[in-house]
Amino acid sequence: MHVMNPALKLIGVAGTNGSGKDTVGKILSEHYGFWFISVTELLRDECRRRGLPVEREHLRAISAEWRREHGTGVLVDKAVEAFNALPDKDKYVGAVAASLRNPGEADRVHKQGGTVLWVDADPEIRYRRIQSNVLGRGRAAEDTKTFEQFLAEEEAEMHPPVGADAAVLNMAAVKERADRFVENNSGKLNVFEIAAVTALGLTPRTGI
Repeated sequence: MHVMNPALKLIGVAGTNGSGKDTVGKILSEHYGFWFISVTELLRDECRRRGLPVEREHLRAISAEWRREHGTGVLVDKAVEAFNALPDKDKYVGAVAASLRNPGEADRVHKQGGTVLWVDADPEIRYRRIQSNVLGRGRAAEDTKTFEQFLAEEEAEMHPPVGADAAVLNMAAVKERADRFVENNSGKLNVFEIAAVTALGLTPRTGI
């Protein structure tokens, strides 16, 4: 599966857990004319379809399975395929896909001619942000963790075990391939919006 759309302006968003990746997608969707898709939500949907608890270990397993079957860029391919199927796709200036967790996904964004944005924040800020909004995020099974569990899970996703194949999560390698970087420590949405869109070379909207 190698889905391309030469006319599509594609932004891939990656970063640490709780840093604000989906927030970037929503900002670009609501205010800058982009279509937004969470590729992680595709995995959650597959978990539900299989009757599995929506937990990070299952998301990791399914994503690795798909990459082995269809190539390491499969989640970006699915995002582009979904965009191509939109009846009103011409009204969008581009598409945003979050969150990239394998270097093959970053490579696929680049092959499409797109940009990879890495979003980050202090670990304690990110953990508190997630725990304060467990219900709002609707991911209690994923999010209800101790700080130590949170850090351990992130480490497992950042750095694959020795001998692991190319299909597993490797967020550190995604970070190495990122084109733009933004930090989200302030907790102020307008500050984050300005920083993110500026990093992407866009002009912040007036009145933020």
